Amino acid sequence: MAWALKLPLADEVIESGLVQDFDASLSGIGQELGAGAYSMSDVLALPIFKQEESSLPPDNENEILPFQYVLCAATSPAVKLHDETLTYLNQGQSYEIRMLDNRKLGELPEINGKLVKSIFRVVFHDRRLQYTEHQQLEGWRWNRPGDRILDIDIPMSVGIIDPRANPTQLNTVEFLWDPAKRTSVFIQVHCISTEFTMRKHGGEKGVPFRVQIDTFKENENGEYTEHLHSASCQIKVFKPKGADRKQKTDREKMEKRTPHEKEKYQPSYETTILTECSPWPEITYVNNSPSPGFNSSHSSFSLGEGNGSPNHQPEPPPPATDNLLPTTTPQEAQQWLLRNRFSTFTRLFTNFSGADLLKLTRDDVIQICGPADGIRLFNALKGRMVRPRLTIYVCQESLRLREQQQQQPPQQKQEDGDANGTFFVYHAIYLEELTAVELTEKIAQLFSISPHQISQIYKQGPTGIHVLISDEMIQNFQEEACFILDTMKAETSDSYHVVLK
Repeated sequence: MAWALKLPLADEVIESGLVQDFDASLSGIGQELGAGAYSMSDVLALPIFKQEESSLPPDNENEILPFQYVLCAATSPAVKLHDETLTYLNQGQSYEIRMLDNRKLGELPEINGKLVKSIFRVVFHDRRLQYTEHQQLEGWRWNRPGDRILDIDIPMSVGIIDPRANPTQLNTVEFLWDPAKRTSVFIQVHCISTEFTMRKHGGEKGVPFRVQIDTFKENENGEYTEHLHSASCQIKVFKPKGADRKQKTDREKMEKRTPHEKEKYQPSYETTILTECSPWPEITYVNNSPSPGFNSSHSSFSLGEGNGSPNHQPEPPPPATDNLLPTTTPQEAQQWLLRNRFSTFTRLFTNFSGADLLKLTRDDVIQICGPADGIRLFNALKGRMVRPRLTIYVCQESLRLREQQQQQPPQQKQEDGDANGTFFVYHAIYLEELTAVELTEKIAQLFSISPHQISQIYKQGPTGIHVLISDEMIQNFQEEACFILDTMKAETSDSYHVVLK
């Protein structure tokens, strides 16, 4: 029975390209299945023959591809035999990718003496993250303004022509190169795998990325749109020197395994060969909403008619807060999370409306998001504002009211207004920096004038003297102090002096 099985199995293994593992695996059939009789299905159930259908070698495995890309970084030894290789990279470190021309004689003659274009991308390996790639990258952009996910180290690279990096595509770079000449490009990946994990308690596993290269040739119009070849590999990115530590840890773990267990794992190779894949789909994102973190509207100040009396109210400035409302839809809630730098949790709260998020307790949010981000999200949900350092109340004195008060005897003046029932309406001014410049800007914004139209601000002191407002004086204002603002035309310009009474 054993001899009857051996020849067909050997043929099958040879056809699958697994000759090197056949002898060791077949010699252990007795130990795997015991002393009793066994069937063909039992043999095929052994670990060496258990493969996913998608990982079986294709019929054209031996076909030589026109190009080959080699990443000069070692693969992890802790990867099982039929799994894809995994390579660890350090954040911001330059890694060489060699661009090799493997064409046979006479193959693709149309690119002889011509350039081709290669597009490099760092994309998500996890398909679930691929569906939300745009939102994930937008969130990363606002958390790391001015940074890129992928860069080319141009001084170290050889043979690349016209390298480009689109400012709107942080994870993509491209360049031209001549397959007939030596070409090596050095890339730097600036994001780390744990930046896109769901929870951040420390010690969590980072998400894997893919480095993908798509190569194109020129069409009749001189545009590089005709696809030639695509290949990719799986990577994880760690903080500086973290990849070296992870590689060492994997190596030490493998050394502790038994010889039988080691047979189930791939050896670590000094370089990583990118395997052929489908070209990356070109997707154009259109975003008509304002960029998160910035307000697309702004206020223009001009001196209006009147003196800012209660009968002439300026238009209120745009709201400074971005509070989540119970009526917010799930789509609007996703945008709110991105604007407030909670991009890593957008997938977790995909189906949450504003009402759902607002129902979460402080303990719920901390348990879901971790202590740091949980407290920040809870405060944002509740719309908690930081208390200002100083609050003062001001009212602009109108010319009409001043003339009426000058005509009335003091005993007829009332504490809250005059005898005609005209009341003082005060406005709150909140100060954080406690400077004269900040006070000037707040007063100008409150009464709809330009800050440049305020020449000086004075405080009326003893015997009616005018004391120039300074930073030190504002720092000594009493909390919730009340002032009446009087304006005087400056003699030398079109600006005004403001007096706090």
